[in-house]
Amino acid sequence: MKKKTKGLIVAGFFAVILITSTLTLALNSMPKPVDQQDTTITGTPADNFPDLQRPRFCGMGEAKSNAYVSEFKIPTDCTQPLAITVDPNGNAWFVQTNTGKIAKFDPLTEQFTEYENPKWPAMGRSMMWGIDYSYDGNIWYTEDAFTSIWRFSTSDGTYEKIPYPVGETDSLPQHLQIRGNQIILNDFLGGQLSFFDTRQSQEKSYTNIKTPIPGSFVAGFDVDSNGNIWYTNWILRQGGALVKFDYDGFSEFAASNIPDNSTALQFSEVFNLPTSIGTPVGLSVDQNDNIWIADTSSSSFFKFSPTDKQFTRYVTSDPRESTYGNVTGVIKTPVSGPYWTQIDNGRLVFNEQIANAIAVFDIQGDWLVEYQIPSQNPNWADCGGMAQCGIAQAFGFKSTGDKIWFTEWVENNVGVVDLTRDLPLEFGLAQKEITLTRGQTTQIDLQITPVSRTNVEILTKSTAEFSDLTVTPRSADIIIDGPENISVSITASESALSGSYKVLISARIDDVTISQFVTVNITQ
Repeated sequence: MKKKTKGLIVAGFFAVILITSTLTLALNSMPKPVDQQDTTITGTPADNFPDLQRPRFCGMGEAKSNAYVSEFKIPTDCTQPLAITVDPNGNAWFVQTNTGKIAKFDPLTEQFTEYENPKWPAMGRSMMWGIDYSYDGNIWYTEDAFTSIWRFSTSDGTYEKIPYPVGETDSLPQHLQIRGNQIILNDFLGGQLSFFDTRQSQEKSYTNIKTPIPGSFVAGFDVDSNGNIWYTNWILRQGGALVKFDYDGFSEFAASNIPDNSTALQFSEVFNLPTSIGTPVGLSVDQNDNIWIADTSSSSFFKFSPTDKQFTRYVTSDPRESTYGNVTGVIKTPVSGPYWTQIDNGRLVFNEQIANAIAVFDIQGDWLVEYQIPSQNPNWADCGGMAQCGIAQAFGFKSTGDKIWFTEWVENNVGVVDLTRDLPLEFGLAQKEITLTRGQTTQIDLQITPVSRTNVEILTKSTAEFSDLTVTPRSADIIIDGPENISVSITASESALSGSYKVLISARIDDVTISQFVTVNITQ
């Protein structure tokens, strides 16, 4: 009964996101009956799906590459790769949701190794969202269909399954992070954080911390430089909170006391999330202890400053029409869907799941570069008969220095973004911050220097509500073969609300979109 309940809750959650996203009932990890009359038996994981569903879940073609992204096809058909991490030698390790296996990709030999999991049930399927590599060579990952966390030994290829306790409603262990001998994970459905000591040998137990909002989800989390855990706690479309939990202080207290949930909450500080955040999923803490949150049901991501306790909203560029199609015209406001986040080398990295892109935001410079993923599956968008349309469902990623490794859940690929490759143009703004009074217009210059003759699309976007700010480039689509200045007009309406806003100005070419933010202050 618990499994059925969890399936319905997860399905309902993602069905609501379907209003602006593409994630549907397919993310219900419960295996669905396969009608053998409609299934050609291949002896591969594709047999978990009838023939008509295989293009949707197993992939539409060969691995592809562009100027910045290389893809590699997993040799076993229809494994559905998800969570991914990287070891100290640069090997990418990932979990296959349709086989229960851990697999390794060696970038030097470009060879895959898939490790048989004898503990996995036949025809079993599960979403595995979280993974991390431990200092002792073990890989730990979460798994929701059988409500467990798993340990995989990279030295001998063995698996250990550790059941996760099911809460009063249900549980879904999702992301995890290893800190020394401690594993931190979020229970998405159970509304709690959990802690697991990897040194336990016999009876395995967790410390579970309930969260401030009853009946809520707990999604992304991260740890700041003082040992505080920050996480989101929310109800879909009904708001929520950003929570700071003093784990070190709680641990010292718990060492000599028997804590309960009310005690644990005494170590928490709660900040209301902006009402504009619909689904705060990914969360990361940067080197200055600022909190970054991705809003999956929009095109926005946010910074929270613990110093002044203020949120700043940022936006991505609009997704390319080739990712969502819109043949029927039902999509009125396409969104990019920032999902999970990671801080790496002063950059915020996140996957734009609906826009089929991997984004890199330079925190210090206010730069955003969005790398397009070449593979597309039309069965996850409104493509009709369009060629080159759809998304690959890139859910899992791991940034390590100059490489970002990611998985394509419905294209059976592993991909990598190479950050060492030069961008096709230099891009700069004459002004990074301006102040306008209501009704005022100003011009700023966008300076573009291409490497070679290039067709560039100029895009703009603002975080201001309604029509408080109007941003208009001199030309939206140009061909440039040398340095060129393009004027951009920014106007504050007569009824604009005072405040500080971010304006995104972008230059888009075939495989990449390069953007910079302008801070616009509106005064009365």
